[in-house]
Amino acid sequence: MVKSSVSRQEIASLSMPLGGWDLIGVRARFGSYRGLARLMLAQLESVAGRLRSYKQIRWERVKRVVFVCYGNICRSPYAEKRAVIYGLTVASFGLSADVGIPADPTACRVAARRGIELAPHRACDIKSFEFRDGDLLVAMEPRQARAISRRVPSASYQLTLLGIWCRPPRPHIHDPHRLSEAYWRQCFDTIDSAVEAIAEQMRLSRE
Repeated sequence: MVKSSVSRQEIASLSMPLGGWDLIGVRARFGSYRGLARLMLAQLESVAGRLRSYKQIRWERVKRVVFVCYGNICRSPYAEKRAVIYGLTVASFGLSADVGIPADPTACRVAARRGIELAPHRACDIKSFEFRDGDLLVAMEPRQARAISRRVPSASYQLTLLGIWCRPPRPHIHDPHRLSEAYWRQCFDTIDSAVEAIAEQMRLSRE
């Protein structure tokens, strides 16, 4: 087992900045100090080998790429629409979504600047989602991936983390909902990089 000199208590203490200051731009780069803490924990999991299975994808078996977050109004709909540009068969849902609500207004605004139209999107919840053979479920956070493993029969899908495919890897992509617009841009940059890498893996598997 890989040991780290950084304890969980020390990481958790980053959830609130001292005096409310943000001198190193944590909120723009990671969303919040809690987002930074969760990314650090995810990176520790990666170093310890606990995320290795999410990289072991049989791409030739993938028929549809399904992006997953919590509410299906920010990260996963943007990733879905970005993946469409690469010609992928895609879908998305949330683990705790209010069915039928539109994408977050900030998501729509930031996505529009990147040529992505989210206005037609309506949230879908895992309970109403129709799974198919050949689905690759792509979660934004390790804890989401674990929730999927508990709730969906493992024989019906492969599972990965979106952020492990971007450069540099970012195994936790923090939820931008109600956070700064600077972090929305960072979040969508990460998603763009990772989706492009997945599309390239899909392309190579079909050559």
